[in-house]
Amino acid sequence: MAASNGGATRCAVLVGPYLSGKTSLFEALLHATGSIERRGLIKDGNTVGDASAEARKRQASTELSVGHGTFLDDDWVFIDTPGNVEFGQDMRNAAMVADIAVVVCEPEAAKASALAPTLKFLDAHGIPHLIFINKMDDSNETVRDLMAALQDVSDRPLALRQVPIREDETITGYIDLISNRAYKYEEGAPSSLIELPSDMTERWQEARNEMLETLADFDDGLMEKLLEEIEPDKSEVYDDLASTLREDQLVPVLLGSGELNHGVQRLLKTLRHDTPGHEATAERNGISADGEAMAQVFRTMHAQHTGKMSFVRVWRGSIKDGETLNEQRLSGVNALLGAKMEKRPGAKAGDVVAFGRLDDPHAGDVLTPSGKAPDGMADWPEPLSPVFAIAVNAKNRNDEVKLSGSLQKLVEEDPSFRIEHNADMHELIVSGQGDTHLKVLSERLENRFNLEVDSKPPSVPYKETIKRAVEQHARHKKQSGGHGQFGDVQVKIQPLSRGKGFEFQNSIVGGSIPRNYIPAVEDGVKEFMKQGPLGFQVVDIAVQLFDGS
Repeated sequence: MAASNGGATRCAVLVGPYLSGKTSLFEALLHATGSIERRGLIKDGNTVGDASAEARKRQASTELSVGHGTFLDDDWVFIDTPGNVEFGQDMRNAAMVADIAVVVCEPEAAKASALAPTLKFLDAHGIPHLIFINKMDDSNETVRDLMAALQDVSDRPLALRQVPIREDETITGYIDLISNRAYKYEEGAPSSLIELPSDMTERWQEARNEMLETLADFDDGLMEKLLEEIEPDKSEVYDDLASTLREDQLVPVLLGSGELNHGVQRLLKTLRHDTPGHEATAERNGISADGEAMAQVFRTMHAQHTGKMSFVRVWRGSIKDGETLNEQRLSGVNALLGAKMEKRPGAKAGDVVAFGRLDDPHAGDVLTPSGKAPDGMADWPEPLSPVFAIAVNAKNRNDEVKLSGSLQKLVEEDPSFRIEHNADMHELIVSGQGDTHLKVLSERLENRFNLEVDSKPPSVPYKETIKRAVEQHARHKKQSGGHGQFGDVQVKIQPLSRGKGFEFQNSIVGGSIPRNYIPAVEDGVKEFMKQGPLGFQVVDIAVQLFDGS
């Protein structure tokens, strides 16, 4: 029996490493749920996801993509996220508002370790997830070896739902370990039911027993039946799988190929049966089901013609276009299908839409008519810390002000970027998650804001200091008519410990230097410290003025 969500939209996010095939699976899901008539191919540059110029150029996701569809009268939203760790902020933010995560991986045991950070993040936030082993048509490894490698990186027990049927080393179908039915993959059509292969009886029964024993760890009644060798009802097994998945206690594992459309229907049926509703997800985030209408932002985007768009998940009530949220008037409610936006009169609880022209909200913020956020909300993930930096400047000097504003917009879209001005070196420093991350930022500046920039490694802000104390005598004399200028000072300069900065001490006695001239001496020292003998700022010294005239 499918999980009840009261007719509300449910949301699944696709996560997983680079090259695992998430965008191809995203395309297959949209095709299977009626959103697109023809599945695009990444190599042809015609997929719904990866629609930006930066993604098309690399044939890889550089930002998340959202699509919607309907499966067996249930409404769904799917979010495809980048696999490159340098764009990991999108994955983290999208997973926070999703009802379930589909962790997509390749059928190679050696690559299983790449899933570890994603699985740890999902477990840390209690996000239900299943694993979809993709590209099974190109697999030369046994599922047993794959499961062992995946279990090594998962803190939750795994439960294999299917075993593949092979003919001459080619996977032609699968056996469902709950229904005890065999299916053959069909080109361009759903899998067809076939007889259970007689030569696989021992293998699938062994795999089924392992699945049931894993489930029995969470169900004493099932454990008793297994000990008494009583065959459990299929409905009981389905319900146990669904409940343990929703509680993030267990991770089901499915097989298939997004590009060939293998296993996609089985995945959709599993999602339909097992995925919790938006109320459970809201509760996971510390938001109760009662109260005024509420939506939460998980990403922003600044488009050339539409301005700022806020991607949101609606948690409660309904929100109409033109309503006031957080003291700002909403201007546009849009359903999302890749780069396309479809205007809607409003959105209801469960929906994932884009709100137009709300200036203030950022990822993690909640939007309500009163402008108040509920108490006890779960913490939104902190932005990823930058690990790589470049210095940028506009090729056209007249674009410097425009550059600063455009960078602020891109940082708002992806908070794992950082911007700072290095006053010592007079450079604008942009930090991010790596070389590709920062190259994409430069390309976005050109493609979306018509800004060409030069970049280089940041200059090193070297500092100068001294190792031992010295005394210095300086005299200034200038006669140009009238009273002229004269100054004579004697100072003692001492090194300070690292990070102490600058200290100035006036030790003049007897008025040899009039008191009103003392600040000028200190200012002169500070001016010299801006550029020492080697051309760099002087730091960590103490200057004592002890004589002069």
